[in-house]
Amino acid sequence: MENKVNVIGLGYIGLPTALMMAKNGVDIVGTDINEALISKLANNELTFEEKGLKELFKDAVDEGITFSTEYQKTDMYIVGVPTPYVSDNKKLDPTYVLTAVESILKNCMENTVIIIESTIAPGTIDKFVRPLIKEKGFTIGKDIHLVHAPERIIPGNMIYELEYNSRTIGADDVEVGQKVKDIYASFCKGEIVLTDIRSAEMSKVIENTFRDVNIAFANELAKICRSDDMDVYEIIRIANKHPRVNILQPGPGVGGHCISVDPWFLVGDYPDLTNLILSARKINDSMPEHVLKRLGDIMNEHNVKDLGRVGLYGLAYKENVDDTRESPTLQLLDKMQDNLAFGVKVYDPFIKEKMVENQVFDFDEFVDNTDIIVIMLAHDHLKENLGKITDKIILDTKNLLDPETSYKL
Repeated sequence: MENKVNVIGLGYIGLPTALMMAKNGVDIVGTDINEALISKLANNELTFEEKGLKELFKDAVDEGITFSTEYQKTDMYIVGVPTPYVSDNKKLDPTYVLTAVESILKNCMENTVIIIESTIAPGTIDKFVRPLIKEKGFTIGKDIHLVHAPERIIPGNMIYELEYNSRTIGADDVEVGQKVKDIYASFCKGEIVLTDIRSAEMSKVIENTFRDVNIAFANELAKICRSDDMDVYEIIRIANKHPRVNILQPGPGVGGHCISVDPWFLVGDYPDLTNLILSARKINDSMPEHVLKRLGDIMNEHNVKDLGRVGLYGLAYKENVDDTRESPTLQLLDKMQDNLAFGVKVYDPFIKEKMVENQVFDFDEFVDNTDIIVIMLAHDHLKENLGKITDKIILDTKNLLDPETSYKL
C-alpha cells in the first residue's frame, strides 16, 4: 500500500486494528492525545493485556509502525475513539468523534477518506459529522469522503476476530467503499460487505442490542425461578434441547462498551418505539442489585454481619480480560455505596492497579480474609484454584460450582 493511514485513538479497538494493518503491509501511524500512552507504545510497552497482542505488536513494529500524539498529513484516517452516551437522555455523546474529525480536517490532504470505526447511533454521521465538515468549508464527496466501518471484535479474542469476523463498509461512494475494502482485505479473511452509511451504523447497533435482549431473557428467567425456588440452569438446559431454542446463561449483569451501551443509543433516539429494548436494558442493569439482595439474604442466613468478611471475585466485565468498562462488579459496588455499605473486598488477577477501595492483589490473602465469596467472573484462574475456596460460603453467579455446595442467582 503506498498511502499512509493514520489511526486515531489507540484504545481497545484502535490499537489492535493499527497493529494488524501494519503487520499486513499498510503504512500506519497510530495517534492518540494521551501522551503517556504514546510514550509507552513508542518504548515497545503494551497498554493493556490481550491474547496474542504482544506477538502482533512485535510484528507491527518490525514492519515500521510509528506512534505520535500529532495527527498526520495523509489522505486516509481511521477513527476509533470512544462513544459514550449521555446518562440523562441515553443519546450518543459524539464529542470524541467530532473532536477527532475536526483535528483531521486541520491536517488532511486533498481527497481524504475518513473512516469511522467507533460504534455510533444510526444517523450520527448525517446529524453531526456532515454538518461539521461543511461548516469547516469542505465539500463532502470531493474534498472529504466519509465511510463507516464499525468494529466487530471482543476483548479476550480480539486478534482472531480481527482476522476472521466479517466486516461492514458503509460508504457514500461505491469506489471509495471499494478502496477502503481493499485496505481491510489486507488482513480480514471474513466477508467484507459494502453498503450505505446509515445501514452500517444501524447494523452494528442492532447486533449488540440483539445480544442484550437475549441476555435479558435469561436474566429474567433467573429472577422468576429464584422467586419460586426453581433451578434456572436445569430448566435452561432442558429447554435448549429443543432444536430451535438457544437460551443464554444468566449472569450478574452486562458490562463492556458494546452490549451495555449501544442499545441506549436506540432508546435515546426512538423513545416511543423501543419498549422491548428498554425493558431488556432495565433487566440487565438490575442484575447487580439482584446479586446484592441475594448476598444480603445469604449473610443473614449465616449471621455474617461484617462486610469486610465478604469478597467479590472479579472486577473486569468478562472472563480473562483486564477491561473493566461498565463492569457489573463496579455497578454492584456503586449500589453498595449508595446504601452506605462499605468494606467488601475485591480481587481480580487481571487488574494490576488499584481501582476500588479494599482491593486485594494476592489471591491467598483474599481467601484467608473472607467468609463469603461472590463469584462475579469465572476466570480460568479461579477454575484452577477452586480447591482453595471449598470451605467458603459461595454465591456463584456464573454457575461454576455444584449447586449443593454453593448459592446461585
